[in-house]
Formats: sequence, C-alpha cells, structure tokens
Amino acid sequence: MVTSSVPRLVIAAPSSGSGKTTVATGLMAAFAARGLAVSPHKVGPDYIDPGYHALATGRVGRNLDAYLCGPELVGPLFAHGARGCDLAVVEGVMGLYDGAAGEGELASTAQVAKLLRAPVVLVVDASSQARSVAALVHGFVSWDPEVRVGGVILNKVGSDRHEELLREALEAVGVPVLGVLRRAPQVDTPSRHLGLVPVAERGAAAVEAVAAMRAQVADGCDLEGLLGLARSAGSLSGAGWDAAEVLGSSPPPPLPVPTPGAAPPDPRFGPGRASSSNAGRAESTGLRPVVAVAGGAAFTFSYAEHAELLAAAGAEVVTFDPLRDEQLPDGTRGLVIGGGFPEVYASELSANEPLRKAVAELALGGAPVAAECAGLLYLCRELDGRPMCGVLDAAARMTGRLTLGYRDAVAVGDSSLVAAGGRMRGHEFHRTVVEPGAGAAPAWGVRAPERRVEGFVQLGVHASYLHTHWASAPGVARRFVERCRTS
Repeated sequence: MVTSSVPRLVIAAPSSGSGKTTVATGLMAAFAARGLAVSPHKVGPDYIDPGYHALATGRVGRNLDAYLCGPELVGPLFAHGARGCDLAVVEGVMGLYDGAAGEGELASTAQVAKLLRAPVVLVVDASSQARSVAALVHGFVSWDPEVRVGGVILNKVGSDRHEELLREALEAVGVPVLGVLRRAPQVDTPSRHLGLVPVAERGAAAVEAVAAMRAQVADGCDLEGLLGLARSAGSLSGAGWDAAEVLGSSPPPPLPVPTPGAAPPDPRFGPGRASSSNAGRAESTGLRPVVAVAGGAAFTFSYAEHAELLAAAGAEVVTFDPLRDEQLPDGTRGLVIGGGFPEVYASELSANEPLRKAVAELALGGAPVAAECAGLLYLCRELDGRPMCGVLDAAARMTGRLTLGYRDAVAVGDSSLVAAGGRMRGHEFHRTVVEPGAGAAPAWGVRAPERRVEGFVQLGVHASYLHTHWASAPGVARRFVERCRTS
C-alpha cells in the first residue's frame, strides 16, 4: 500500500464568479516562485483553467472529476499528478456544494475535498457585503461537518475600512482570514461564449495575467499560513494511477531522440506528446503506430491522461496544429481531434485546404479517428458556411443556445473506440449544433436530458459532442491503438 502525504489545499467558493481561478492560479504561481514543485488540479471537466494552472506551475494541469471517472479514481489520479511534488493546489468548480444535477454531492468540490482529505479555503466575493459575510461563511462551514473549511480569502475588498468590518464579523465564526484581495481589474481574464479565453490563444497576455495574479495573491495572502494549512491534510492510502498498469502492459520502448532544434514538449499536453513543430517529422517506430493529436489555438481541450494511455498502449503520440501544419505527421495511422474553438477559427481552418484534404483522405481510408465536440465540427462538411474536412455529411453552425451537462451514454454499435453496448459517462459544453445530429450509425445513445442518439460512426471514425475521460475506461485507448496497427 502506497501512502501519499503531499500537502494540499482545495480552493472553493460559495458560487461561480467569486474569484477561484484568480486565487488558485495566483497561489500556484506564488508558491512555484518560492521554488516549490506545485501540482495543479481542477475539479470537474473544465479544460481551460488547467491551462492557466500549467502556465503558473510549469506542470500539467489535471482534472479530478468524480462523475466522469468515478469517486474511486479521484485519489489515484491526484496521487499520479502530485507524485514528487511539494504542494498540490486544487481549484474547485462552481459553488462548494454544487455537483452533478440531481446526484447529490457527486462531482462537487466538497466531495473531492473529502476524498482527498484536504482542507478547504473559501474564496468569498465581499464586494457587496459587510457583516453578512459571517452568516455566509458560517453556513458553508456548518453545512457538512465532514468538509473542513480551514480558512477564508476575502476577494474584491474595497477599502481598509471595508476589510476591518469583514474581519470583525468573521471573528465570531472562528475561521481564520488567510487573505484579503482588493479589487484589481488588471488580473481579470477575458471571457467569451464558453468561459475564459484559453492560454494558447493569448500568448504573452496570458503570461502577464498569471504574473499579475501571482503578485496580487503574494501581496494579499498569508502564504505561510496557507502552507501550514496544506500540511495539515490527512494522508491518502493507495497507489497512484499509472497508465501502463491500468492497461496491464509494460511501458512502451523509449521515444526516438527529438530532432535537434525542435521545440520541447508542451507541458499542457503531458508526456509522450511532442510539440506541433514536429508535425511532418514523426514516423512509426516498429510496432508503435503514430497517433496524431490536434493541438494549437483551435483545439486546446485535452486531458493529459489520454496521451499517456495512448503511449502506454503502444502508440507514438505527436501533436500537430490544424491552423499551421499543412500535412499530418509522417506515418500517421490514427487521429485524435479533441475539443476547442473551431468556430472562432473557422476561416483559418477552412483556408488550410491541404490539411483538410489530408484528414479526409486518412478518415475515408478507414484509419481510426476519434473526434470530440470541436473535432466533430471540423470533420463536418461545413462550419458556419465555411468548408471543413467533409468527412461527415453534416453541417455545423453557431447558435445562441448553450448545451451543458453531464451525460450517461451507451455505444450504439461497434467503433474504433468502444464495442456495442459499452457504457461511458461524458460531458457536453457547446453553443453549436450539427445537422443532422446523428448519422446512419450513431455514436451514442444518451439518456439525459432526453433520450436520443447522437454522433457518427463510419469506417474508423467515431465523432460525437461528448467529451469523455479515458481514465474511466482505459480499454478505449488500447482498442484505438490496436485498430491503428491493423487498419
């Protein structure tokens, strides 16, 4: 039995918009600047916040989602990411006790904090309250005795007098104030239709934003007190998650030595995945088929464990950028196109006709292709009237309607990812629609919010709106890589 005693904090809030991302990212950056190896984590399925976490720490941002992966994997996945680190900071999702709709505490920040035996720091937007802050914090502290709220950080405080009133009110609650942050528009991060603008799209502006978060948090928070609280977390028993072990295989042979002058691996995408500058250079090594993974500004949504599972299953994983690269990596035998914002870059994606043709040729030749959400749109005939890859006889367009929520799904038929009848949990998050919504052979039968079929399975293509986390079903990666070998 392995025991993990990595100091850890869960950064939560009464509601969305309270400042969790600013505080969590700022703390990660502030502790990293002190020379600590900080492991960044995010509760829930969100892909964007982990990008800021990775920028703050230089380590892969990892998700802890008790709905997609099951509560039993939260501890092992945490231990996997935090292995060898001095501190772990876990950013929560929504309000502290908000989870999957109709499922009680499932997938809530509170549940994850209990599973990790971690103290919670409550970030409170104090901009429109004074003495009432005590009632608010008291309610969150007392709601579930198994959740240990070890401190409060007051955000958007207006003045010294405002801070004095808040501190006086909180003395009666008995929860220490571990930070006070003043209103600071320079740390605001721009948002659009699906939340924050990802790091990959902002370049130097994202670096500056993280630096501003670090400065504000370092100046306004009791870092020693927070570190002491983190060290009070209980020990976790059980081995960390390991891609090779869950696949029941030995680690694959070492990757070839990188081409001199090539960019180093991007920490956002995890080990085993090269940067897009290697597109066009990689070739299958022995029995290791090349699996190309879309990256760049248009396709930023990816869980690090997917690449790790593909590599452990025997693939050579190489990223490419559909906005820049005109060809798929040499020797590509399979293609993974995750989520992102193709609707924002529809003109540029459409203009890259050589790559669109290469993707279509690969897919129509029967190679395994796994496409989620943005990948689905890219494979369509058109997106907002602009030509896409034309692999699927469907048209995609932006709408004003947000589709959001967890889904229970069952595979309608056999595909390169899953056998007929296989069950997985997924998550939808988009403002687009694809017409028709399903092909002659749909990808999934979905139970909620209404019973329906969705997605497309044709030849080796599996395309769907559902985002899934392969750690919950590692056989998906093995099946995909085996199809790459034999297709």
